[in-house]
Amino acid sequence: MSDVEAGDPVDEQDDGAVAPTATAVLEYLVKALVDEPDGVEVDAIEGGRGISLEVRVAPGDLGRVIGKRGRTANAIRTVTRAAAVRDDARVDIEFLE
Repeated sequence: MSDVEAGDPVDEQDDGAVAPTATAVLEYLVKALVDEPDGVEVDAIEGGRGISLEVRVAPGDLGRVIGKRGRTANAIRTVTRAAAVRDDARVDIEFLE
């Protein structure tokens, strides 16, 4: 059984990281799109329905990450979910300012 309770933030630098491949892919994709890559933070929260990855970016970069009609955000979600298969995990991605 996991030592992590549902709803607790998980440090992705930990040896027992939650969905490390998906987290790394998500962080790489978002940092490549934004003007301020140092302002990108990805937090993994383990819940009952899988893992929630929360992406925080600088206020001016949120529109660039979401894209027109959310197409960029949906593409990022698709690629990250494909990477999560390698971690045997189900992930949801939420973009925050």
